[in-house]
Order: sequence, then structure tokens, then C-alpha cells
Amino acid sequence: MDPSFLLQLLINGIVIGVIYALIAMGLSLIFGVLEIVNFAHGEFYMLGAMLAYYLSIGTTLGYWPTVAIVTAVALCLGFVLYEALLASLHGEGFERSILLTLGLSMVLQNGAVFLFTTTPKMIAGSLTYSNVVLGSVRVPVLRLYALGMGLAAFAALYLILNRTRIGKAMRGVAQNRDAALMVGINPHTVSRLAVAIGIGLSGLAGAVLAPVYAVDPMMGASFVFKAFAIIIIGGLGNISGAAIAAVALGVLESLMSAFLPLVLVDAFAFVAMIAILLFRPQGLFGRGVRV
Repeated sequence: MDPSFLLQLLINGIVIGVIYALIAMGLSLIFGVLEIVNFAHGEFYMLGAMLAYYLSIGTTLGYWPTVAIVTAVALCLGFVLYEALLASLHGEGFERSILLTLGLSMVLQNGAVFLFTTTPKMIAGSLTYSNVVLGSVRVPVLRLYALGMGLAAFAALYLILNRTRIGKAMRGVAQNRDAALMVGINPHTVSRLAVAIGIGLSGLAGAVLAPVYAVDPMMGASFVFKAFAIIIIGGLGNISGAAIAAVALGVLESLMSAFLPLVLVDAFAFVAMIAILLFRPQGLFGRGVRV
């Protein structure tokens, strides 16, 4: 194989893996703190991409202001989602959370189809055809921006969880909600912030990926199921495990796409998930502390 072609595949795989990780880490954070599986997570990624598209065609905002606005809106939607729906689910049963978030997913997806139609939309801007040339390899600038934003988000989330009081509070609530309450931690406040950060990461993923791929109301479905596979492979609730598994999956999918049909490449994540469930149900990195 041509080394430059291999390097191109590797770079593309890392970029898509980082996007997978943004979605999977948000999903894993919500599960780790609230023990709720959010089936509507992919739809917030889709809404972030849709908002980025309409901001790009309806305003004179540049790339970075658009990403900032979409991420801020997604954070606010996370607060609303928690207060309106998820706050009442604690202690009410795992099945109810699945039904509620799955219903919300259907409402958001079909509402987007009704409002925006299923026609894929592309963002065309000043950076669309800009490339960075590395020898014989051309890397689109927007993919590098997506990679940089993803890495910055990883670093920020790591620092929040491990170097701040609110992050330690999240870890405490994830380990034992009742014990955290006894030492003065408000689980309601911590859970609300965890959902906001999780949805914010999903919106950020949509904003940075919107200029790279086509935007349509169905785009969230495939990503969220792949994100579920990733967090199972990495270990339910293990954010670092989800990030590592996501990047590894992105690279493997990119490399496999050079040799296999797309259908088989898409199936790889789920084959790996089934194997993990059979032979190591706790995931590659286990769970231990869930955040």
C-alpha cells in the first residue's frame, strides 16, 4: 500500500474517531452520573449540525463563532432536558428511562424531518476547499479544526473531572449518590451539570462535523448506536475507555474501508461489541469508578 495513502486513511480515521468520542463521552458521562441511557443523544448531535448549517447560511458568522454558539445552545438544551425529563427518572426504573428517551428521540427526529425534509444539506464556506499539504498528503483544514476541537474537549473534560471540585462531586455521585448527599453534595445540581456537559459535547460534535459531511435529520441515528457500541467496548460509564475505544474504532474503520465494502465496515463496531459482551462484559477497561 502507498504510504501516503495509508497516512491519509490514518488521519481521516483519527478525525472521525474523535467525533465518535465526543458523542460517546457525553453519553458515557450521563450514564455514569445518572445511570440513564439517553437514546435521544444522537438527535442532539443532529440538532447541533442543523443549527450550524442554518447559522452558516443565514448569518455572516464565521466558523469559530458558529461552533461557540451551537455548543452554548446545546449546553442550555442539556439543562432543559434534565429539568424537564431526566430529573424525575432517578429511582423510577431503568426501563422507564429507556422508553422516555427513545420516545424523545422519535419526536426530535420526525420533527426535524417535518421541518427540514430529508434532503442532505452541505455547508459551503471559505474553508470548505482549504487544505494543508503534508508531502503527498492533503488534509482538509476543517478536519484539522474538528480534530483540534475534539482534543481540546477531551482535555477540558479530563481537567473538569479530575482537577475541580465539581468534577470530584460528579465522581462522588457516580460512585454513591446517597453517600454524596450525606457529605453535602447536591446530586440534583451535579446531575444537571453532567447532562448539560454531555449534551454540549454532542452539540459540539455536530457543529464541527457539519462542514465536513452532509447534514440531514437522520444523521444522529447511526452515530448514537455506534456510540452505544463504543461505550460498551470501552466499559459502561468509563469515559477514558470510551474515548480510547472511539479513536481506535475510527482508525480501524478508516483502514478497513480501503479493502472492504462500506456495509461490512459499519458492522465492525457491532461485531466487536457482541464479542466484548460475550467474553468481557465489563468492557476492555472495566468500569470501577464510572466517571
